Amino acid sequence: MAVFLDRLGRLAFRRRWRVLLMWVVALVAAGTASALAPAVPDGSYSMPGTESQRAFDLIEQRFPGVSAGAGAEGASAKIVFVAPDGQQVTDQRNRSVIDEVVSRVGKVDQVVRAAGPFQADTVSEDGSTAYATVTFEVKAKDVTDTAKQALERAVEEGRDAGLTVEVGGSVLASQPSGGLAEVAGVVVAAVVLLLTFGSLAAAGLPLLTALIGVGIGTATILALSSALGLSSATSTLALMLGLAVGIDYAMFIVSRYREERARGRDPQEAAGVAVGTAGSSVVFAGLTVVIGLAGLSVVGIPTLTQMGLAAAGTVALSVLVAVTLIPAMLGFFPRAVLARSVRRAAHTDAGADKPNLGSRWARLVVRRPLPVLLAAVAALGVIALPAAKLHLGTAGDESKPTSTTERRAYDALAKGFGPGFNGPLTIVVDAGSAKDPKDAVAATAQRIGATEGVVSVSAASFNTAGDTAIFTAVPATAPTDERTVDLIHTLRGERPAIEKATDATYMVSGSTAGNIDSDQKVQGALVPYLGLVVGLAFLLLLIVFRSVLVPLKAALGFLLSVLAALGAVVAVFQWGWLAGLLGVDQTGPIMNTMPIVMVGIVFGLAMDYEVFLVTRIREAHLQGERPGQAIVSGFRHSARVVVAAAVIMISVFSGFIGVGETLIKMIGFGMAIAVLFDAFFVRLTIVPAVLALLGERAWAMPRRLERIVPHVDVEGHALTRAAAVPAGTADQAERGDLPARDLPVH
Repeated sequence: MAVFLDRLGRLAFRRRWRVLLMWVVALVAAGTASALAPAVPDGSYSMPGTESQRAFDLIEQRFPGVSAGAGAEGASAKIVFVAPDGQQVTDQRNRSVIDEVVSRVGKVDQVVRAAGPFQADTVSEDGSTAYATVTFEVKAKDVTDTAKQALERAVEEGRDAGLTVEVGGSVLASQPSGGLAEVAGVVVAAVVLLLTFGSLAAAGLPLLTALIGVGIGTATILALSSALGLSSATSTLALMLGLAVGIDYAMFIVSRYREERARGRDPQEAAGVAVGTAGSSVVFAGLTVVIGLAGLSVVGIPTLTQMGLAAAGTVALSVLVAVTLIPAMLGFFPRAVLARSVRRAAHTDAGADKPNLGSRWARLVVRRPLPVLLAAVAALGVIALPAAKLHLGTAGDESKPTSTTERRAYDALAKGFGPGFNGPLTIVVDAGSAKDPKDAVAATAQRIGATEGVVSVSAASFNTAGDTAIFTAVPATAPTDERTVDLIHTLRGERPAIEKATDATYMVSGSTAGNIDSDQKVQGALVPYLGLVVGLAFLLLLIVFRSVLVPLKAALGFLLSVLAALGAVVAVFQWGWLAGLLGVDQTGPIMNTMPIVMVGIVFGLAMDYEVFLVTRIREAHLQGERPGQAIVSGFRHSARVVVAAAVIMISVFSGFIGVGETLIKMIGFGMAIAVLFDAFFVRLTIVPAVLALLGERAWAMPRRLERIVPHVDVEGHALTRAAAVPAGTADQAERGDLPARDLPVH
C-alpha cells in the first residue's frame, strides 16, 4: 500500500498539470450536468415495514384522489383566531372580522380554497378559538412572496381589529438560510489552518482541494437526484461530510510533506513519502467513514440509505482527491507550503523532532496513565448517564420558538381544542370482508371512540367502491406525550377483538402515529447499526494495526464518546439544562433520526483521528522505539494536526447552535460536543493512557491471525528503510517477499 501510494504521489507531483486539468475537467463536467439536470424532487419520507406506512399505501391505493389532487399535494395553512378575554369569536363584531379575513385570503393568488370556521364548524366549544383552513395549489416552497405578503396583510387586519390571529403550517415558516454555516465553517477552517501551518499556501491547499472534491461530489448528486429520486437533504449531508474529511485528509498529507522536507528530503521525494505514509492512513480512515455511512442502509429507511450512500461516495472521492491532487498542488508550491523558518534555513533535520506541546502532553499521560485514564472515563461516564433516558420523537411546530407564528398557532389550537387536536390519529378501515361495510365501519368507530384516551372521532369518509373508510380519532394528550404512544399501542392491541366483532380490520396512521412508528424503528435499529459499523471497523483496524487490543480500544472509546454526546444532548434539549444559555426555547423529545446520523458522522471522524494518531505511534514503535517513547513521538508529529482538525469541525458544527430552529441547534450541538469528547477526551487522552498501560501487549497479534491477516504497511515501513537496503532486497520488500522484521533498522 505505502509503496504504491508513494509512486502515485511522485507521479502526480511530476505530472501536476495533467492531474490538475483532470480534476478541473471533472468539476466542470459535474457542474454542467447538475445545471442541466431536472430540479431536485421533494423528499418523500417513507418507513417501510411499519403499520402507518402500510396504511398510507392503502389510502393511496383505495383513495387515489386524496394523494393525487392538487389540494392534497399543495401547501395548507390554518389561520387561528382567538377572541379577546371575555369575548367569543361568535360575537357579531368578531365574526364579521373573521369572515372578512377569510374572504381576503380566499382571493390571494395560488389559494385554491379558504374554508371559514363558521362554514366548516371549526369553533371551539367555549367559543374562544376558531380556525380557517387555507389550501394552496402549489407546494409550500413554491408559494410566491407576493402570496405570502397578501396573506400576512390579511392576518394583520384581523390583529388590528383586536383579535389574536396566528398562522400554522409551512406557508409562512421561516426557511433556514442556506450556505451561511458552510461559509462560516470555511472561514474558521482557514484561520485554524493558517495558525497551524504558518503559511498561506499550506493553509490554502486543504481548502482548495476539499472544495474541489466537495464540488464534484455534490454536483454529481444533484445531477442524479431526479433520476434516482434523491432529496435535497442527501446533498446537504454529502457537502458537510465531504468538506470535513476533505480538509482533514489534506491537512495530514501536507503536514507530513512539511515534516519530510524539514528532514532534508527533496520536494518530489517528500511528496511521495507523504502520500505513501499519511496517504495510507487517509485511505484506511476513509474506508472507516464509508463503512459508517453505508451502514445506514441497515436501518431500513430509504431516505437514510440514500443520504448515507451519497455521503459515502463523496468521502471516497475526497480520498481520491487527497492522494492525487494534493501531491500535484505541492508540485506547484514546493517551498511556499513550508514554514517560514524552514524556508529561510538550509535543508536539515535540526528541530524536526523538537519537543512540542503534543509530546509534552503525551509524556505527562505516559507517566501517570492510570489516574488519567480513570479521570477521563469517569468524566465521560457521568456525562453519558442521561442517555439512558433518551426519548426519541419527531418535533413539529411545538418545538419552534414562541416568537414564531407557527408556534403561537399551535399553542392556541391546543388551548382551544385540547392538546391532542394538533396530532389526530388517522384510522383506515378495510371493510371489504364485512357483509355491511357501513355498519362495520360505524361499529369500529364506536369502539375506538369509547377507548380511554380518545376525545372524539370524526365522521367516516368512504372510497368510491364503498369498502374502505377513513376517520380521525383525536387523543386527549399532545402528539409528543408518552400517553399518546400508549394510546396508539392500545388501539392496535384492541384490533383482534374489534375485527372478530365487525369482520373489518383497521390500521392506525397519520403523522402522529407515523412519527411514533419512525421513532421506534430508528431506536430498534440503533444497536444493530452500532454493532455492524463497530464490527466492520474492528476488522479493518485489525488489518491496519495488526493488533487485537488497539482496534478494541478504538471501538470502546468511540462508544464512550457517542454515549457521552447523547447524554449531553438529552440533558440540554430534553431536560433543559443550560437551555437558556444555548437559546433553546422549548425542551422535548430528541429528533428520531438525529442519534443514528450523529453516530455515523462521528464514527467516521473518530476513526479518522484514531488512524492518523495511532499509525504515527506504531510507525515510531516499528522503528525501534520503546512503547512509551513511541507514544511521545507519535504525539509530537500528529497531535497538533489532530487538534487543528477537531477545532475546525467543532467550530463548523457550533455555528449551527446559533440558528433559531431547535432541531438545527440540536444537530449542531450534538456534532460539536461529540467531536470535542472524542478528539480531546478519547483520542488525545484515553488512547495514550491505554497504550502506555498495555506496553508491548498493545501490538500483540495471535499467531493464527498473524498468518491470515494481510500486511498493508500503512505506516510506510518499507519506505523508511529503503535507503538502507540493497537494491535487490528493497525490491523484495516492496513485493512483500520479506517480512518487516528482516529489514535492517535505519
